[in-house]
Amino acid sequence: MDLKSELLKSIWYAFTSLDVERCGKVSKSQLKVLSHNLYTVLNIPHDPVALEEHFQDDDDGPVSNHGYMPYLNKYILDKVKEGMFDKERFDDLCWMMTMKKNFNMMSTRLLLSERDCFKLFCLFNLLSEDSYPLVMITEEVEYLLKKISTAMSQEWDGKPLEDLISQDPTVQEEGMSVWTFLEHMSTGQLLRVTSAEAFSLALHEVFLEMYHNVLKRGYMWKKGHMRRNWTERWFVLRSSSIAYYVSEDLKDKRGEIQLDKSCVVEPVPDREGKRCLFCVKTHNKTYEMSASDQRQKVEWTQAIQTALRLQREGKSSLHQELKLKRRIQREHSNRERSRSTQSSCSSRSSQSDDSNFQEMERVEKEKQDLEIESIIQHARELEIRRRESEERERRKQREVQMDLERQLKEAEMMRDSMQAEIQEKERKAEQQKRRIQELELTQQKLEAALNMEIQARLEEERARQELERLLEAEEEKKRQFQLLQEQEKILQHFSSTRKASNGTVDETTPSALYSASVELRNLQASRQRSHQHLEEMQERLRNASQHVRHWNVQLNRLMTPITPAERLESRLQSKNTCPKKEGALASNEFICKYKIRNEQNNRIHGDESEKLEVYLEADCLSEESGC
Repeated sequence: MDLKSELLKSIWYAFTSLDVERCGKVSKSQLKVLSHNLYTVLNIPHDPVALEEHFQDDDDGPVSNHGYMPYLNKYILDKVKEGMFDKERFDDLCWMMTMKKNFNMMSTRLLLSERDCFKLFCLFNLLSEDSYPLVMITEEVEYLLKKISTAMSQEWDGKPLEDLISQDPTVQEEGMSVWTFLEHMSTGQLLRVTSAEAFSLALHEVFLEMYHNVLKRGYMWKKGHMRRNWTERWFVLRSSSIAYYVSEDLKDKRGEIQLDKSCVVEPVPDREGKRCLFCVKTHNKTYEMSASDQRQKVEWTQAIQTALRLQREGKSSLHQELKLKRRIQREHSNRERSRSTQSSCSSRSSQSDDSNFQEMERVEKEKQDLEIESIIQHARELEIRRRESEERERRKQREVQMDLERQLKEAEMMRDSMQAEIQEKERKAEQQKRRIQELELTQQKLEAALNMEIQARLEEERARQELERLLEAEEEKKRQFQLLQEQEKILQHFSSTRKASNGTVDETTPSALYSASVELRNLQASRQRSHQHLEEMQERLRNASQHVRHWNVQLNRLMTPITPAERLESRLQSKNTCPKKEGALASNEFICKYKIRNEQNNRIHGDESEKLEVYLEADCLSEESGC
């Protein structure tokens, strides 16, 4: 059945709902409203004057169904293309127009909702015969009720339908209208419904499968093309595409796989921690999916292969194909039944023919019952296996979840311990950094103290050398002074004799002795100043050495930190030993010898200076007396 035939069924209901007088004709004003609504819901550009121009010979008279069909075909149906409109919205418009005048919802509100009635209306149009008025034969009614029962996970009970056929034989002969079908469904004469919610869910499942051509839907894991990670998505398989969403509410669509004749579905070995893998290859991409279990993998691959078969055969709906097959099978069985009836009529009497016909019907009935029973038994077995596999899968998922939770707790504990270790290492690194800075600063100060000590040592050495030079010069000058004193004594001895002989005095020697004494005093003053300078340099050297020892101790302390126990032990040891006296790094022996020698020289020079002063005074007195 093509798209135009499907649309005509719903339009027929809308047209007959406008025929209030049941005469088969509708006024132009009502047809204008109907046409305008059809233009809107089918997304076709509206032509408001086309209806007047088409029926200009009959301005105000009503239009019949056959009179409206040419306009409907030319201006509406011929412009409709599949995919440019929402078919459910279109059927909803026709349902709202016909439901208000032909069906009372007040009596069915306890069992069926208005939305459930609309879905049954759509499924009725899908399975109804192509002749008008539209009816659905009992075989198709039974097929639909079996689908709903299977979706409700309950066993199909055909007794209510058999009772209805026995009470109203016209249902078997002429079929059932949509209003009769809805009435019997609402009263429970066709299907026993224990829960309205379960019935609504099952009806929605069948509605998606048959009306929206959804071959299969459910959650699977999909591998991304850019990030190459696995993400769980809700997949919806139709005959032309596979759409995938974030969740089953279908609000956030993430992509769509277009199916064509070149597409291929293939199994993939388990890898990357995923199992039950398969892929769909298109002309430019390969999509990898992971099903929840092996059964789901087989069902998905079979459903995708069915969709690819429909694409190769140029068909858009699986249930239209199944409906056509059922119709062909019914026609073939009717022909076989008529042939057998004609042959039996020619060979037997009417009574025997009736009995044989009843026997054949009984055999056929038993055969159908056996087939139905086998189908039901197979469905039960499948359902039991499905439930067992789902229970196993749930157990596995619980185990995996518990294992993951345990691993997560271990990871959190490990992360906390690692954070504590990192903080401890950062604290130690900060301490070490501060120690290094203190070491660098102490080293700089120690180098400065060492430079000062070296400079003081050099200056002390120069002062000591200068003092030694002055001491040697003073010694040399003392020897010269002694020599001059001896010469003076000799000269005094000879001068007394010479004075007696010639009465003259030689003044050269006293003047030389006087100049030597002056030089000796100058040398002694220089020696005293040099001695004071040496003591200052030694004091500076001691201070520099003390600074060197201080910064050396600080450097050793920073290089080898002292623990509290070691510090206490060092304190205890320090009480038993005497500290060393502070002194310069110069030789103590040299200083002691120098002090002793200096004291001796001072005593000798004191005696000599006293003698020299006495001699000089005597010399001066003698010179004065001579004058």
